[in-house]
Amino acid sequence: MGTHALHTPGRSAGHGEPTAPWRLSASATLHCLTGCAIGEVAGLAIGTALGWGNLATIALAVGLAFVFGYLLTSMPLLRSGLTLGAVVPIALAADTVSIAVMEAVDNAMMLAIPGAMNAGLGNFLFWGSLAIALGIAFLAALPVNRWLIARGKGHAVAHGAHR
Repeated sequence: MGTHALHTPGRSAGHGEPTAPWRLSASATLHCLTGCAIGEVAGLAIGTALGWGNLATIALAVGLAFVFGYLLTSMPLLRSGLTLGAVVPIALAADTVSIAVMEAVDNAMMLAIPGAMNAGLGNFLFWGSLAIALGIAFLAALPVNRWLIARGKGHAVAHGAHR
């Protein structure tokens, strides 16, 4: 291993494997969290307000999280002049893994916190649990996004389309 490998941007010192800056990874994860949070809040609120069971409520929340996550990635790409046919595969590549990790962790946390899913929309337990669950989901998705971006996948695909 030569000295050059230690100073090459985008490479980890001594291993020759790509790395991604934590700041870019955090930005991508925050972007994902925004879409997930919108979908989660909407889905959990709708399901809870309608008195749905946990499974139906979580299914709605997860579905809406994917919809809003993909929309947040797609809107700037569409505004930049890309066609819908070009944007869909970019959004899928940019967000699918990150949203899946975030949703799995978020909903597992909501189910693990006693009474959170049945607390009701006017109860602090519901909203506090959701905030904690989303925070933990962010922490779980952050290293995943870092790993994906370092390999030119995940949000690196969407960033490449902006250029």
